[in-house]
Amino acid sequence: MMKQTTELQEQSKKKLTTKAIAMTGIVAAVYAVTTLAIAPLSFGAIQLRFSEVLVLLAFIDAGFAPGLILGCVIANAFSPMGMVDVVFGTACTTAALIGITKSKNLFIATLWPTICNSFIGVELYLVLGLPLLFSMATVALGEFAVVTCIGYPLFKKILSHEKLVEQLKIY
Repeated sequence: MMKQTTELQEQSKKKLTTKAIAMTGIVAAVYAVTTLAIAPLSFGAIQLRFSEVLVLLAFIDAGFAPGLILGCVIANAFSPMGMVDVVFGTACTTAALIGITKSKNLFIATLWPTICNSFIGVELYLVLGLPLLFSMATVALGEFAVVTCIGYPLFKKILSHEKLVEQLKIY
């Protein structure tokens, strides 16, 4: 009986690992494609990166973070700012995801991308010479519009469906 229980536990771990890998790939692809599909709006001083709504998946399960980070790396590889955006932009998204995964309140979780990604304005200032405070404010405003104004009501609705939330969980 003990051996059978151990085998079931190992099969369960394999399923979780397979699901985690699959979800990482799916989320990365959806994030990257959504960002690149509207590329003129996804990069620059005024950004409406609708793919950023997906970062709220990390509020449901931190297991979504690797896919979101990978998707950000892929999308930023096509940025007009190149490798600088891959490194700097992905670091900002990673910081936002850390805040989201630690948040206990959905509304607070939606604010992390606004705060963290406002620092993209520093990148825009250093690389493109855009006005610092203007760039920080416009990137933050875009994040707020997408993640808080669109993402908050969307995820509030998602979180009201227990079965859906359980199906979304990776771990």
